[in-house]
Amino acid sequence: MEESRIEELVSQMTLEEKASLLSGDDFWHTKAIERLGIPRMMVSDGPVGLRKQDEHGDHLGVNESIKAVCFPAGVLNAASFDIDALAKLGDTLAKECLAEDVGVILGPAMNIKRSPLCGRNFEYYSEDPTLSSKLGAAYVKAVQARGVGTSPKHFAANNQEHRRMSADSKVSMRALREIYLASFEEMVKDSKPWTVMGSYNRINGCYSCENNWLLNEVLRKEWGFDGLVVSDWGAVNDRVYGVAGGLDLEMPSSGGVGDRSIIEAVQNDELDEKLVDKAAENVLRIVMRYVENKQKGLVFDRKADHEEARKLAGQGMVLLKNKANTLPLIRGMKIAVIGCYAQKARYQGGGSAHINTDNVVSFMDLLKDDPDISFSLGFRDGQEETDPSLLEDALRSAKEADIALVFAGLPDKYESEAYDRFTMKLPQCQNDLIERLCKEGIRCAVVLHNGSPVEMPWVSEVDAILEAYLAGEATGEAEYDILFGDVNPSGKLAESFPIRCEDNPTALTFGLDGDHVDYREDIFVGYRYYDKKKMDVLFPFGYGLSYTEFEYSDLVIDKSSMKDTETVHISLKVKNIGKIKGKEVVQIYVGQKDPGIVRPVRELRAFTKVELMPGESKEVSFDLTKRAFAYWNDIIGDFHVLTGEYLIEAARSSRDIALTAQVHIDSTVEIPYRFTQNSTFGDLMERPDKMERIKDVLDALKEGFGGQGEESSDNDEGAISNQMIEAMLKYMPLRAIVQFAGKEKSAIEDIINRLNS
Repeated sequence: MEESRIEELVSQMTLEEKASLLSGDDFWHTKAIERLGIPRMMVSDGPVGLRKQDEHGDHLGVNESIKAVCFPAGVLNAASFDIDALAKLGDTLAKECLAEDVGVILGPAMNIKRSPLCGRNFEYYSEDPTLSSKLGAAYVKAVQARGVGTSPKHFAANNQEHRRMSADSKVSMRALREIYLASFEEMVKDSKPWTVMGSYNRINGCYSCENNWLLNEVLRKEWGFDGLVVSDWGAVNDRVYGVAGGLDLEMPSSGGVGDRSIIEAVQNDELDEKLVDKAAENVLRIVMRYVENKQKGLVFDRKADHEEARKLAGQGMVLLKNKANTLPLIRGMKIAVIGCYAQKARYQGGGSAHINTDNVVSFMDLLKDDPDISFSLGFRDGQEETDPSLLEDALRSAKEADIALVFAGLPDKYESEAYDRFTMKLPQCQNDLIERLCKEGIRCAVVLHNGSPVEMPWVSEVDAILEAYLAGEATGEAEYDILFGDVNPSGKLAESFPIRCEDNPTALTFGLDGDHVDYREDIFVGYRYYDKKKMDVLFPFGYGLSYTEFEYSDLVIDKSSMKDTETVHISLKVKNIGKIKGKEVVQIYVGQKDPGIVRPVRELRAFTKVELMPGESKEVSFDLTKRAFAYWNDIIGDFHVLTGEYLIEAARSSRDIALTAQVHIDSTVEIPYRFTQNSTFGDLMERPDKMERIKDVLDALKEGFGGQGEESSDNDEGAISNQMIEAMLKYMPLRAIVQFAGKEKSAIEDIINRLNS
């Protein structure tokens, strides 16, 4: 619909009708205005599957929704590092939405994994904003290409479930810009989502859904977002402040409470009606966009979509260990399958992402009639204590087999929306089982089912580990494909696995700050923290094995020196030097040598996934612009590139650097510096031209320290050297000239003016 027609329709509405458009009709529908021919539109949960409910639904997955296909969780999709796979998922879900008359699908979930204990980490993509933003953009583009809207969530700094509706995320501007907002930024700019969902929490004191700086200044003005901002379900604190702050649509229905507050505020001159008009236009634009794009006659092909779920799961599972080529398994070998998740798959997390499906395939569903396969329970799901009889039964079965295949993981109740985990440990009964098998000398491979990192006290003892994550309804089939070698694993961890929960950067405070959540680790989230600390991890960010091997060579950059306004082009060759077809994820990291400010060692700036036949070689290329080398500078309120040397690294993970190149970058932006009486002489020493302006003062200071100073020598132990004077001056504020240079206080203002002129 043309913009002029949108404005015309809103101009014909009464204040009451405009206000009515700004809240839900029920749990999942916008309101209709029948006299103007404006229909209501349905929205639905579903970043990994369509969770369509009727108007009596809920947002926590408690009530039943329609039968639908459950795709892999966001954590596994991100581990694919595959733009094309995310686009295929988006296209498939869009067709399901069209078949079910759903106008907007609520997702993807873009929040950064600040702590491994966040209860909703299974939904979120990554600890790295480059990865999550690029994958999110691919998903959003594909959905919306079909004429269905998306709603990337939860904007912003929503990184825990504990007290999520009242928590205040206290986070620096630099961390917001480089990490938490960056996860959304490229996706918003590149893919133009129809809607963005505001989060429950406050950010530095202001609720996200009434945060003018966040929604109007950053999202709309800086990033160019022209869509609809919708609240998370129940996230509105003050409806009038929300309209003024940039929130268009309150969901779900408030029973008229929000509408009345808007009407009264306008009538009492407490809210500009033009803001109500703008919000109504934003809602109407999305509703009519869906109506105009709506396609009839589409069929929800659940069988075909199940196969897509199987393929996607195979792209994201991560092979963490494979001692002596334990995997793939050989058909015909005797296999002792142990663990309840082999029989009843753990395939999704709880809450609003929960999909109602009746086509879940477990590993044992495929092999229950195979005479070479035995099954034993091993442990009881959801229990901590070891059951001796189940343990002994598993041991007997394993001793008669060529290999024990243990299907371990976290029980359903451990991972869900609305609450966080309290530990990274697996239930003790599972650790006891795995350790006992290894102690008995039994060849053992572990398949893990979890939505976020777990501790693995037996990691050095087992022969193989496959991280299956929460792989959707085709979990068992995808596991079968990889374990028997029909699919070569190519997933890479989109999050770091610390050795212990206590190692993670939020360990001292996560979940313990009440409503005040202090982001003390600042920009050092995930691998940025572990790499800076040179800390051992269980498995690093970007890590994942294959059944074949890849060789990197011929890294070329098109310039060795450039200005920050230029682009550097990178190319390298990747060769499959193994014996089977496989896919490799090439990761490009950037780090500054001797930056002079606090920065991570390296940061992911680009990636691609390439498929190669045995012996085949391909060239991959990347373009890095200013943003790849920049950090957020609070003084200029923008991203800034420091003049200096930068390393460009082609890597298999953040800890496995294959090739390195170096480029010198000259900054074209001068950072303004205003001296005050509390600026230090060290600040002055960094600017020689400024030092010349107050040379008389510096000479007087040296006199105050007992002379002009001398060059230090071994024979003059008592002399005050120039080096010593310089060291003492470095952290001394300029106001110290009163005491040490014999100046009057009035002279300070003159000195400051000389420096700042």
